[in-house]
Amino acid sequence: MRSYVITRRELVALSEFRHQLARFQRFSVAASREAGLTQTQYLLLLHIAGQTSRDWAPVGSLAKRLQASPHATTALIKRSVARGLVRKQQSTDDARRVEVRLTARGAALVRRVATRHRRELATLRHILRITHVTD
Repeated sequence: MRSYVITRRELVALSEFRHQLARFQRFSVAASREAGLTQTQYLLLLHIAGQTSRDWAPVGSLAKRLQASPHATTALIKRSVARGLVRKQQSTDDARRVEVRLTARGAALVRRVATRHRRELATLRHILRITHVTD
């Protein structure tokens, strides 16, 4: 394996990337709060809405996406059900599986917050290009 010495330019780019990433995270928390959501509630809604081939998500998949334990994810889902953001439904294909689906309210809120995120991400495109490092 060949040794690689990181350049000052790369360190500057990585520093700027981390700064902008932290700035985006603060923005994301504020945007979620303005919509009446916690950050984790927004992420739960986003990960359900972001399923590629279905309009629901299993608890295990959500736990992976949230990088949380299944127990913590179940508690988050329970709180989100109580707030009318999601609903749980027994799978018709597999009775052991619970499908977590957005309610109309949850779908509207995730779209509202995600739209703000999309605009904010546009401001970060130049940072993502700068930090692309090739061997």
